[in-house]
Amino acid sequence: MSTMQPVLSVIVAVSRNGVIGRDGDMPWRLSSDLKRFKALTMGAPIIMGRKTFESIGRPLPGRLNIVVTRNYDWAAEGAMRVGSLDAALELATAHLESAEPDPEDPDGPPEDEIFVIGGGEIYAQAMGIADILHVTHVEAEVDGDTGFPAIDPEIWEAVEDEAVPAGEKDSYPTRYVVYERRDG
Repeated sequence: MSTMQPVLSVIVAVSRNGVIGRDGDMPWRLSSDLKRFKALTMGAPIIMGRKTFESIGRPLPGRLNIVVTRNYDWAAEGAMRVGSLDAALELATAHLESAEPDPEDPDGPPEDEIFVIGGGEIYAQAMGIADILHVTHVEAEVDGDTGFPAIDPEIWEAVEDEAVPAGEKDSYPTRYVVYERRDG
């Protein structure tokens, strides 16, 4: 039985009208946000659905890539396949428990955060159990075929909120908000 209770974080970019994807890809270019995504998730286990993995096209380096799919024949080099979100969380937690301390900071806390990075079906499952949401609110309405569940203010409290103007490699300005699950 596990003694560790890692933090489960959802990380997502979502438009004003709830869209996160179109035709198996993101409906925008947000270089600034991708840099933040990389900085936040580096070294942590990341959980994604098969379609999200295939849209990325490769495992993300420096992270344990866990792919949830019901297709037991699916395999990709550099990724671990599991059949459910629960199995992904068990695998990620076991990975964190077996991790060596950071040699640069041996007394520092072990990384204890797991990130769910998409897509729509996995987000919908994770919202009920996540501790933190890292949400990049894309300041635009866009067409798409994949959505993100509504963020209920009765359940989620914004604890950080930062306006991010569009950089030269960004399609739109964004607002980066960290939400924490309210107690009770």
